[in-house]
Amino acid sequence: MSDSDKALSIGEVINELRPEFPGLTVSKIRFLESQGLVSPERSSSGYRMFVSEDVKRIQYVLREQRDHFVPLKVIKSKLTAWERGEEVTAEPESGPPPETYLTGSDVSLTSEELSRSSGLDRSQIRELIDQGVLVPRDLPGGKQVFRDDDVAIARASCRLLARGFEGRHLRVLRLAADRETDLLSQLVGPLMRHRNPDNRRRAAEILADCAQAGSQLQEGIVRSRLRRLLEG
Repeated sequence: MSDSDKALSIGEVINELRPEFPGLTVSKIRFLESQGLVSPERSSSGYRMFVSEDVKRIQYVLREQRDHFVPLKVIKSKLTAWERGEEVTAEPESGPPPETYLTGSDVSLTSEELSRSSGLDRSQIRELIDQGVLVPRDLPGGKQVFRDDDVAIARASCRLLARGFEGRHLRVLRLAADRETDLLSQLVGPLMRHRNPDNRRRAAEILADCAQAGSQLQEGIVRSRLRRLLEG
């Protein structure tokens, strides 16, 4: 038997993979086995014996979890497809870098400046604040300022108001955005509980990717429904 075909104990597997996965434990490998993601043979004494293919499967599963946050159910289906000789679904496209998607500028506008930039009058801006659509930042002395995201929100709101929307209608859209934000917050909650740069970076990548994908999903659904409306 060559070295590549030599069966390894569970401890030897951990030692081999530890440089890449320092947090790997016996219980983690046993859990992957319980989920059907790896099926090592047993020695005559009942000990798990892992061949090179088993180690590669464990390595693949751990990388999918660490680098792509793929659920175990999806990973298992991909492994099953490979075993059957089926074509494996391509990896989803990656989202925008968080530095591009989430990083704002140093724009700081007063209410008057936001009005000139967006086309909203002062009363409309106040209504959008009351509806929670616009959320200005409070500065010492009672002054309020708006950021770059507020400019985009205000301009979009101006277009909708010009088409007959009212503040209460925009509030409905705001509530939908709040629900999506809450959902994304729950998704990255485990990462955010551990305050280290790597976890925060991964959380930012997930948020940027999912936020953009969610926007595309919503736009696609709305466009599809509107086409059916016009075709009906």
